[in-house]
Amino acid sequence: MSLRLSTVILPHRRWHEDGRAAWERAEELGFHTAYTYDHLSWRSFRDGPWFGAVPTLTAVAAVTDRMRLGTLVTSPNFRHPVTLAKELISLDDISGGRVTLGIGAGGTGFDATALGQEPWTPRERADRFAEFVPLLDRLLTEDAVSYEGDFYAAHEARNIPGCVQRPRLPFAVAATGPRGLRLAARHGQAWVTTGDPKLYENGTPEQSVQAIRGQAEKLADACAELGRDVTELDKILLTGFTPDRGRPLESLNAFVDFAGRHAELGFTEIVIHWPIPDSDFAADQKVFERIAMEAPAQLR
Repeated sequence: MSLRLSTVILPHRRWHEDGRAAWERAEELGFHTAYTYDHLSWRSFRDGPWFGAVPTLTAVAAVTDRMRLGTLVTSPNFRHPVTLAKELISLDDISGGRVTLGIGAGGTGFDATALGQEPWTPRERADRFAEFVPLLDRLLTEDAVSYEGDFYAAHEARNIPGCVQRPRLPFAVAATGPRGLRLAARHGQAWVTTGDPKLYENGTPEQSVQAIRGQAEKLADACAELGRDVTELDKILLTGFTPDRGRPLESLNAFVDFAGRHAELGFTEIVIHWPIPDSDFAADQKVFERIAMEAPAQLR
């Protein structure tokens, strides 16, 4: 399988200024999927413009035809499975079945307290995620769902006619711990990683590759426990959070080398951030577009 190249476009641009243009250009460049973050606000962008993921993707669905769309990632931090399922089947319908749901357990950022709650511990996030994903799976595949859990409930929740994609839109599950990897193995059509965050500041690219190899091996073990072939899952690397940082986007050759090393680990999709000046995602737009147009052919 050829290594697919995708992008993630942060929802910080006004749609009628230059927001729409970036998404349309992403399709022109041939990206497999264009994702966005699903946060209420995020890091250094907190005090500037930041728009909702689902309305943004709905607008994108209306002005694109071929490119897949998705979140990297949605989390339980401020989402409920019942309302999220309704939004997803609507988005999948409007896009003509082009949506992938990237989903993770969430973290301790601004989303974690925006609804007035105390931040959940890692254990609490894992507990909620373990209930969130299976319930969302049911809501997207069954016409009517009733459920009473420790954290979430659904009472005759209707989702007719369901997704365009059958039996539902695909889940790309972000996980590195054992419980999350088991969820990816059971419910995912893809697995997502950003690498090992402990290596971001002081690690080396070589150490990062070794850590990601270890994560992939644990995913394979989780699949084996369920009797599932790990090769059934796509493996997605969201770049920008390994010790390499922005260096892979400095030149076409640098990116091909970076992507090739990860393709050898079994990755089927590499996601690069659309350049944002004066941010951690700053990059030369011309180099970025050259990578989009020329790298896939060199990675077959």
